Amino acid sequence: MRRFGLSLPTAIVLLTAFAPAPAARAASGTNAVVVWNDHAQTAIYEVARQAPYIAPRSFAMVHGAVYDAVNAIAGTPYQPYLRAPRAHRGASADAAVATAAYRVLLSLFPAQSAALDAMYADSLAAIPDGRAERGGVAVGEQAAADMIAARVGDGAFGPATWTVGTAPGQWRPTPPAYAQDGAWVGDMRPFVIPRNDMFRTAGPPALTSRQYTRDLNEVKAIGGATSTVRTQDQTESAKWWHDRRLTEWEIKRQVAQTQHLNTLQAARMFAMAEIANADSLIACFNEKKFWSFWRPVTAVQEADTDGNPATTADPAWMPLLITPAFPDYTSGHACSTSTIMAALRAFFGRDDIAFSAYSADSGTTRHFAGFSAALDEVIEARIWGGVHYRTADVEGVKIGDGVARYVLAHEFRRR
Repeated sequence: MRRFGLSLPTAIVLLTAFAPAPAARAASGTNAVVVWNDHAQTAIYEVARQAPYIAPRSFAMVHGAVYDAVNAIAGTPYQPYLRAPRAHRGASADAAVATAAYRVLLSLFPAQSAALDAMYADSLAAIPDGRAERGGVAVGEQAAADMIAARVGDGAFGPATWTVGTAPGQWRPTPPAYAQDGAWVGDMRPFVIPRNDMFRTAGPPALTSRQYTRDLNEVKAIGGATSTVRTQDQTESAKWWHDRRLTEWEIKRQVAQTQHLNTLQAARMFAMAEIANADSLIACFNEKKFWSFWRPVTAVQEADTDGNPATTADPAWMPLLITPAFPDYTSGHACSTSTIMAALRAFFGRDDIAFSAYSADSGTTRHFAGFSAALDEVIEARIWGGVHYRTADVEGVKIGDGVARYVLAHEFRRR
């Protein structure tokens, strides 16, 4: 409640509003929403290689369409995201899920048509031919068409670039690639929040402030490639959270299955998390663009220029992880993770659902007792990896929580 800034009565209302309605029976077999989330990961990341700050738009489109289709077939018990296609209760929800996801993915990645066609054919083959299947396909087609039309001209993949500076505190491309990417994300039209700059912060601390001194000296000591104070577990955590597959994908699938969500519940949970996450990254990247603050690798190497006598330069210092190709403030990973964990807390009405996930990058599996525990660790992990200051992480969490609170107050509520 403190993290959301809520009073007890308000918190109870929100938890009651978002907790899933009891399923009439446990879902049998593999949940179609979970299956198509996995297919979406294959198309969006494994094949198209969309970066973690670009992929949320694609996931939000897929799961927004899936949610509207399944919600319509269930009789629209929850607010539609865009609208509820005309549907009959006897229509196949599985056919609707597969069709909505397939059509959105095909619109995003037409070059993957052969693979997507095969996935779709496999899904429909498991559904008996007949009126129910045809009805589900029709609902899925309409929901996908609505979503595709809604995102036309939203600014995705636009020509925006980052501002490159040379003065102390100003961002400049970082080693080893000295590249820049993703500036358009901060300008893209949001899915729900009314303005990209709605969650503007007071900005990074002044270079001569005590907070900046603490931030820089902390990341310099523990986030360096050759740090002698970082533990093995901290090193593994930094690599685990940096996994480009974003372990949140596995986490959401895992909790959907361990909590035995039915098709409607899973569709709603994924839509809440993915659409809120897309807006969180938009707000975060808008913040990065506004402040254009330098990364730790630049700040440590050029600390003799910052006017702060309590910091010292180390021209040879490099972070444990490769620094992403955009400014520091605020942390995109903190924004994203806080939004996802807030959405999951709100959906389940609890914070103590345990989960774990394996990362091929770190070669380890990490276990968490609940959603807040995972969020607490990611704040530290980005410092341990040498790619963010503590303030960037802490402020990123505030943005993510704010976005989640706004999105969930305006969408996906029980009618």
